[in-house]
Amino acid sequence: MKPNKPSLILFFFALLCTIIFDWTQQDFLATYAKAIVLPAIFIYFLISSEFQIGKTEGVIFFFCFVGQVYDLMDIESSELGGVISFLIVYLLIVTIFIREHERIKLTKRDILPISIVVVFIVYLLISVLSLQLDNMKKFILLYTFYGIVLSIMSYFCFVSYITKGTHITLLMSLMAVSYIFSDIFYIFNEYFSYSIVLVLIRDVTQILAYYFMVEYFLEKARIQKKPIQQ
Repeated sequence: MKPNKPSLILFFFALLCTIIFDWTQQDFLATYAKAIVLPAIFIYFLISSEFQIGKTEGVIFFFCFVGQVYDLMDIESSELGGVISFLIVYLLIVTIFIREHERIKLTKRDILPISIVVVFIVYLLISVLSLQLDNMKKFILLYTFYGIVLSIMSYFCFVSYITKGTHITLLMSLMAVSYIFSDIFYIFNEYFSYSIVLVLIRDVTQILAYYFMVEYFLEKARIQKKPIQQ
């Protein structure tokens, strides 16, 4: 067994336990299961990358931990703390996209699918921000900025996949989709009637977002090493 496999197995075991405990409404046990997720995937990343981690990736993991802690603590400041933490995560991911990826080149055949993507992202952003929720009204500027940053990140991911169709752009798109659904269903869970289905979708997409993010980081590192090896 490869050295990184135990931590990856632990990660998916924690995901399975989260699903089971959410479904049976064992909130206390579900909290413990979710607490294992980030340490497990972080160890998997460190071992897979031979303990080489960039400063930006390190800060991203740090704020993922902070955001996860706020979520698990479930105190009065948890919502605001979680939003700020993941806003920083998204800003840093966008920074990586801008700094380390080639500029996207569009062709005529890309115009239609990209237009659909743009309309879809804008529709989701406007729909969520237009919800008449008291807490969102108090921090409307923060939520708006958060939504715009997430939309920019998602746009870059989807357009990269449409124009290039590579493995790394697929991972980017899966990461963006997971984060989008995680955030949307987080809002649904916070402000609408309790639903096991909503809780499951929120938790599963959040956990899968971490996995796709780590796989993206690892694939990016592999691509960057290839020219050196040649």
